[in-house]
Amino acid sequence: MQIKDRIRGYLPVVVDIETGGFNCETDAMLEICAVIIGIDEHGKLFPKEPEHFHIEPFSGANLEPAALKFNGIDVYNPLRGAVKEKLALNEMFKTIRTEMKTQDCTRSILVGHNAFFDLGFLYAASNRSKLKSPFHQFSTIDTVSLSALAFGETVLAKAIAKAGIEFDNKQAHSALYDTVKTAELFCQIFNSLDFSSTEKD
Repeated sequence: MQIKDRIRGYLPVVVDIETGGFNCETDAMLEICAVIIGIDEHGKLFPKEPEHFHIEPFSGANLEPAALKFNGIDVYNPLRGAVKEKLALNEMFKTIRTEMKTQDCTRSILVGHNAFFDLGFLYAASNRSKLKSPFHQFSTIDTVSLSALAFGETVLAKAIAKAGIEFDNKQAHSALYDTVKTAELFCQIFNSLDFSSTEKD
């Protein structure tokens, strides 16, 4: 089985975005990470290497103090190594499109915990940057729903604990850490179920 045979020709990509608020049109995207999901010779999903960027707030972006306190991001710290959102998205989209071509996938699909939030910020940033996103415009795979089904939990940390995956609360709310852990959770839930019936003849 190839990854294209697993989810309707789509390439699953786990994404997490840290922001300066909840409004994708007005609030800054401050950090983004993506992990492409692969499949092995036994049909088991696994996370590939993460691609991660710290992002400079776009011109005129709103930064809510409560959001910055929650995610702990010091926006203007030069040690963040932040780049413009267009550069980050361009690099990330290039990697995803290369993998889509290699795996013969028709589109990528965003996997996330509360995925609609990340998809909204991703598309708002893509529009500002005048970049075409490789992600499906509205379809997502949400690990909130998967976790509710598999473990009776919707909070990421609690679902991960139920899954027996190691989780460090001190590292939580970093896009890199949360994406890697969400990818582990997603793969574990999918791999725990028998999807052999979805294989093409």
